[in-house]
Amino acid sequence: MSAALHNDAANQLKALYAEMQPHGLYPLWEVLSALVTPKPRSPAIVHRWTYADARAYLLRAGDLISAEQAERRVLIMENPGLPGSSCATSSLYAGLQLILPGEVAPCHRHAQCALRFVMEGEGAFTAVDGEKAIMRPFDLVLTPGWQWHDHGNTSSKPMIWLDGLDIPTVLHFDASFAEHWPESAHPETVPPGDTSHRYGKNMRPMRGTATDRRPNRQPLFHYPYSEWRQNLDSLVRGSDPDPHFGHALEFVNPADGGAAMPTISAHVRLLPAGFTSRPRAATDGTVFVVAEGRGTARIDGKDIPLHERDTLVVPSWREVVFQAEGDLVLFGYSDRSAQEKLGLFREHRG
Repeated sequence: MSAALHNDAANQLKALYAEMQPHGLYPLWEVLSALVTPKPRSPAIVHRWTYADARAYLLRAGDLISAEQAERRVLIMENPGLPGSSCATSSLYAGLQLILPGEVAPCHRHAQCALRFVMEGEGAFTAVDGEKAIMRPFDLVLTPGWQWHDHGNTSSKPMIWLDGLDIPTVLHFDASFAEHWPESAHPETVPPGDTSHRYGKNMRPMRGTATDRRPNRQPLFHYPYSEWRQNLDSLVRGSDPDPHFGHALEFVNPADGGAAMPTISAHVRLLPAGFTSRPRAATDGTVFVVAEGRGTARIDGKDIPLHERDTLVVPSWREVVFQAEGDLVLFGYSDRSAQEKLGLFREHRG
């Protein structure tokens, strides 16, 4: 309400509000400006998690609780502006998961879509519907909603990756379901890499044939670093950097050419040594991981140093400028896919 009321009217309104409240009725005019804002007002704040610090805590947890006991031994990367929410942004979750040698994280499935971006270790696996994706640093592995998945480490060293999920989005819609497989691991259905051979080369098995075994809506789930990094290098050789993104590539679902998952978009970008991006703000709050190099993120006039494997969250509608010392490679995921479907996505480029 903008105009002042005389005391009698104000007192009568106050009494009316109190009378309506037990009936679940409230005056919109008292809260309209907070509900329909002229621009986004995310309570999430800019925050960086240094990998060295998070890794140390995660390894200490590994000495105290097993992957089987925890079901998922993960440290939640909670945004300080969203205390108690387990959220990195208002719509996305982030966490660091540890699998020690010889361990298995039990098989389950859930409505939530998830991605795994490998931070450390080599030779462990994520199995999706019984097919293992052998994980190496900076690989992207998806576990799409309602597909069985388990994790195991047959290597001799710890394996750590970033988990990114749409948990807050699913909870917002009250649409969470989950089930557990009766055994700790799903039986192996095909050899590792089978899906990449069938669906990862711009071809696929003929629809309706016995060899078309993956879900039509989401056939591919492993995007190896060795492939996407090579593609970035090819982009560098063949074009000038975009002034806002540098050299950037999106991960796509080969079934429809859209985002990697229905609610989560993911991309990588390479900023050449000495490159400074132009200012950009967007409605999709983004979680970034530094895959290679060092640099700085300038957000709202504040410089945040970036080192390899650090994680940075940039909430909705925060203007960001990236500066690269040497070549800087970033992985990022956001809710852009969901926002575009709902007609909500917007960006501003300076």
